[in-house]
Amino acid sequence: MEWWSTGKVEYWKKRVGEWGNGRSVEKEEDSNLLLPLEPILLADNMKLLYTLGIIIYTLAIRLVSPFNRKAALWVRGRKGWKKQITGKFSLTDTVYWFHCASLGEFEQGRPVIELIKKKMPEVKILLTFFSPSGYEIRKNFESADLVMYLPADRPRNVRYFIKQANPAKAVFIKYEFWYNYLSELHRQSVPVYLISGVFRSSQHFFKFTGKYFLNHLKQFNHFFVQDRESENILLKAGIRQVTVSGDTRFDRVYSISQLAAGNPLLANFKAENRLVVAGSSWPRDEEIITRYINTKQTDAKWIFAPHEVDDAHIIQLEKLLKVPVIRYSEAGDADLSAYMVLIIDSIGLLSSVYKYADISVIGGGFGKGIHNILEPATWGIPVIFGPNHNKFNEANELVKTGGAMTFDDYSRFESIINDFLTNQKMLIRSSEISLQYVKENLGASQFVADRLTR
Repeated sequence: MEWWSTGKVEYWKKRVGEWGNGRSVEKEEDSNLLLPLEPILLADNMKLLYTLGIIIYTLAIRLVSPFNRKAALWVRGRKGWKKQITGKFSLTDTVYWFHCASLGEFEQGRPVIELIKKKMPEVKILLTFFSPSGYEIRKNFESADLVMYLPADRPRNVRYFIKQANPAKAVFIKYEFWYNYLSELHRQSVPVYLISGVFRSSQHFFKFTGKYFLNHLKQFNHFFVQDRESENILLKAGIRQVTVSGDTRFDRVYSISQLAAGNPLLANFKAENRLVVAGSSWPRDEEIITRYINTKQTDAKWIFAPHEVDDAHIIQLEKLLKVPVIRYSEAGDADLSAYMVLIIDSIGLLSSVYKYADISVIGGGFGKGIHNILEPATWGIPVIFGPNHNKFNEANELVKTGGAMTFDDYSRFESIINDFLTNQKMLIRSSEISLQYVKENLGASQFVADRLTR
């Protein structure tokens, strides 16, 4: 216990004196009573280190904000957060607080929120985001009573936020774990849930050095996880309050496909041709795809919906293409039969673009990981993506069944596209597998919503 400071020891001697039915620890022989406090002191020091890390992280974002748009939004969006939430909810309100990191997690939480509001209209919904890419797009979400950025996870912020929100239940989506928030919610006996959770044995909770963080996981009242592997990992770690409920994203993407309106411009662009859509593409994906477009003479048409739609990226993509290309924003009065490639240079259209696709190529597989492959799969089209997909259950399962294929270089990409464009039976079979896979996994949102409203 050499890491204890003298001040710490004296502090805990005083606390033991307060707790021990009036008996203070004054005698040398009573010092053994301090031994059970080692885990407490360790947790106390970990909390200080964790909070210090949050402070440093927040400061770093502020320092880069003048030079980075997302960092600037992150900082600006949190200004005046106390004014946003103060007095918004009364003590008689029943508030369900949903927190998600970004847009993808929001799409997992959205169907659950909507089902809860339908069943219990009187419930107030507080929705928070960590990332600008979620908040800036969904800040006007109609089913929420208040949408805001999550204040930085510092104890003073946490206490004020939870006091004003006064949540009856707190729901975190998939990955978000903020330890000061979890501690305060637990202290106030607020039930906390995780939905659409995914766990892997390599995560820090389950390592020798992650005991402090694992103890916070045990403060959750229940975990609704996507798969059996996640359940087994939690059970092995001593967490019993877990149910395999599936992934709520299936319900969301399927409902979008059922309600999607037609887009005459996209229909005119496709005409009678096969259409390949590159969704959420990144530069590495685009280098491979554009090489194929430039060198292959086919009657297929192509749509790019890049992950980043800033003008600099669009210009870079246009330079890669040696065939007629037009931007969506400029295509209104154009003769679209003259163009082989259409670039979507705005956000919010991708899910409807897949309505017209015959084949989809999803970006991100040469970076941290692929983007949403369920959006195209729900339209009954095969999905193609890069090599970094192993962390995504839906990708692994679709690859195994033939609804998806993966490539790690140009040669493999060329082979896959050629097969799909020339082998009608293969295209139909993969399309049917994709749609059937989505339909078989519907229902998680209703399952979770029913249990949150009991």
